[in-house]
Amino acid sequence: MPELPEVETVRSGLADHVLGRRITGVQVLRDRAVRRQAGGAEEMRALLTGRAFSAAVRRGKFCWLTLDGPGGVGEDYALLAHLGMSGQLLVADAASGAATNPHLRVRVEFADGPDLWFVDQRTFGYLTVADLVPTSDGGPGGDAGGSPVAPLLPAPVAHIARDLLDPVLAEPAARAALNRRVRAGRRGIKRALLDQELISGVGNIYADEALWRAKVHYARPTDRMRPATVATVLDAAEAVMRDALVAGGTSFDALYVNVNGASGYFDRSLAVYGQEGEPCPRCGALVVRETFMNRSSFFCPRCQRAPR
Repeated sequence: MPELPEVETVRSGLADHVLGRRITGVQVLRDRAVRRQAGGAEEMRALLTGRAFSAAVRRGKFCWLTLDGPGGVGEDYALLAHLGMSGQLLVADAASGAATNPHLRVRVEFADGPDLWFVDQRTFGYLTVADLVPTSDGGPGGDAGGSPVAPLLPAPVAHIARDLLDPVLAEPAARAALNRRVRAGRRGIKRALLDQELISGVGNIYADEALWRAKVHYARPTDRMRPATVATVLDAAEAVMRDALVAGGTSFDALYVNVNGASGYFDRSLAVYGQEGEPCPRCGALVVRETFMNRSSFFCPRCQRAPR
């Protein structure tokens, strides 16, 4: 599933290509792709047609495009996207040949230029037009790449925590509060990193990479960790995601691409994830894989000592 760097790569591309453009039509080619829309395809079409996207915002693994209000004044709705396991948001036109893609699910058409297409092989992802609600802390709804963001976010993601690249969490007081919340739970540190209501945007890949950088075993209990150790883990998670952003995210196949159809290359820099049996880049010990929450955890048994 795409994690924060992949979603941010898509958000950035959407900001470059679709903002300010008037929507002239919406074609829903598979109803399952809009299953979260209460009124289905007809409601989505009615809410989008005639409007324009005003901002591209991300919080964790979710991305949304705010819609200008009636008459172009204010913002009242947002097109929320969750890419699921295989979803792609592409900016393309008929000449690209994507119109013949058998996995094309939704097409948003504009008065000018290329369309916005939602392609999803497995259709685990979805699009929905949702109401905007106030943020619980009064801060911006999410990250828009440095552009101002209103203190609003789509109602379906109101429970999702801020992510480590969110400007709000750059503030020392907010970071210290997050550190305390992590240590308050009686669970392993990787479970804490994957809890989207505690820290959003981190998934299996970047959790393993962050813990390797911090030299912390995935099962280490959070309530026994020093504040400095938790801070090291959080800093490592932020750093690994920023590094992945430079590379355009992590791609293991053709399913994850940016809005122009290009894949990311951070998989070439992974230290432990997917590297079972390979030497640790730091100490040379062989990387180990263990089953974790119906997934896998990859770690160095020498650098990341298991807790007693």
